[in-house]
Amino acid sequence: MRRGLAILLALEDDGAEGGEAPGVVRIASLVGREKSQVSRALRVLAEYGLVDRDPTTLGYRLGWRLFTMAGRASNAALVAAVDPVLQQLVRDLGERAHFSVLQGAEVLTVRSEAPDRTIQAAGWVGRTVPAYSSSSGRALLLDHDRDRLAELFRGVELVAATPKTARSIDELYERIAAARRRGFALVDEEFEAGLVAVAAPVRDFGGRIVAALNVSGPKFRFSKELQRAGSQLKLAADELSASIGWQAAPPERPAAGARG
Repeated sequence: MRRGLAILLALEDDGAEGGEAPGVVRIASLVGREKSQVSRALRVLAEYGLVDRDPTTLGYRLGWRLFTMAGRASNAALVAAVDPVLQQLVRDLGERAHFSVLQGAEVLTVRSEAPDRTIQAAGWVGRTVPAYSSSSGRALLLDHDRDRLAELFRGVELVAATPKTARSIDELYERIAAARRRGFALVDEEFEAGLVAVAAPVRDFGGRIVAALNVSGPKFRFSKELQRAGSQLKLAADELSASIGWQAAPPERPAAGARG
């Protein structure tokens, strides 16, 4: 147990410095243990979702199960900051709002707020859904290029939940590229028939996407509000990102002599 706690604390300290997620050798050096001991401990921690392994770099970061636990205890800085944001989104848009993170090729909902309505999108706190068909997943993958997408979904069948679901990496990448240009992701009956949703990414101090804000609702009631909701969601996500240290890049200045 002491070994596992030492690894979690080392990952916390190393993550605060930014940069690439450390591998087994680096972690063993940080905690002063043998590589074989650290490797075994990491497997157990990963099994319980306490650490996540990047499939591309093979590096480790703190797992989002920790954020789920912290959210339930209401003592994690990010999760604590999320609640008032979700509540404001619910007041402004009248639909259920979610805070989610990427877990492999799936999306885990960590927090959720709902309006007092009879008809509303189902809650998903503590459950996972496919990243390729959900608005939160699309927002979380906003910085992925096609190669990273192909690696992430290698061996994953893109099952068509509805006729509108993306069925190939190329199709998914096109939709992510459109979301990137727009600044937020928009899903129209791709995850579930009759359900529409928008989502925007939350970035950490290093600019990495670490979470997503999402609002979803029945199409008959929410479809006409999607563009406005998306813009508002992006603003809320940017403000939440700023609260944990992210700074937006300043707008590019026009070249000398350029005319508007």
